[in-house]
Amino acid sequence: MKIISAEKIKNTVADLCLRANLVLRKDVLAALKLAYKNETDKRAGKILDAIIKNAAAAEKEKLAICQDTGLPCVFLELGQDVKIKGDLNKAINKGVELGYKKGSFRNSIIKDPLIRGKSGYLPALIYVDLAPGNKLKLTVLPKGFGCENKTQLKMFLPTTEITDIRKFILDAVKTAGPDACPPYVVGVGIGGSADYACLLAKKALLRSLRASPAGRLQANVVKLERDLFKEINRLNIGPMGLGGKTTCLAVNIETYPTHIAGLPVAVNISCHALRSSSVIL
Repeated sequence: MKIISAEKIKNTVADLCLRANLVLRKDVLAALKLAYKNETDKRAGKILDAIIKNAAAAEKEKLAICQDTGLPCVFLELGQDVKIKGDLNKAINKGVELGYKKGSFRNSIIKDPLIRGKSGYLPALIYVDLAPGNKLKLTVLPKGFGCENKTQLKMFLPTTEITDIRKFILDAVKTAGPDACPPYVVGVGIGGSADYACLLAKKALLRSLRASPAGRLQANVVKLERDLFKEINRLNIGPMGLGGKTTCLAVNIETYPTHIAGLPVAVNISCHALRSSSVIL
């Protein structure tokens, strides 16, 4: 049995909050650089160059990549042979607060969604998955709401053709248009229940943009990702919505078994500043 203290979790989460908001993921940066290399529209190329330079400046100057430092989403893969010494939820939220204060990040969270009121740093959204072994993987995803607001869910009939699902995902990107700061990373969740499909779509954003994980995705899902990537980039929305070849950097799809009577599909879009950071304890 491995024992991890709440204090260690707090400090780790604080560090992850800082890193996620200051250092753009390597796979996202690589995708942006490839898009810049392949972009033929001069204005789009200039915008991509500015995005890449902004990421470099953020890391060097220790300033947030984007002024919207998002709603902190914390994902845990908790080994069944791990014992947490202390209050886990409290440790995570204290870590988020510590990290956001250290980074002088914007406090964007309101405690009452209807009354609204004064904003703060907490609470974070916490998702826990149990896993075998004695390790704890922590991931922080600061999700900005310019793109979160473009989330879509549709409960399809089980007889729905793949062409209808593809059209729904494509239309979700069309609806987002320039509003969510393209080029996008498009996360898609298919299966489960309504709420679980939405979670799958968000988890899809955590997956590397470089390649589909070997053995994890069925051939038809990989094909759907590739087809959608091509179709979305033909929309000519382009970087920051001003036209060009690069409307999305990747399409990541996660699936899960579902009920015989349903077919939930969720789309969760990320802006070009897809930020997350992970560590294994």
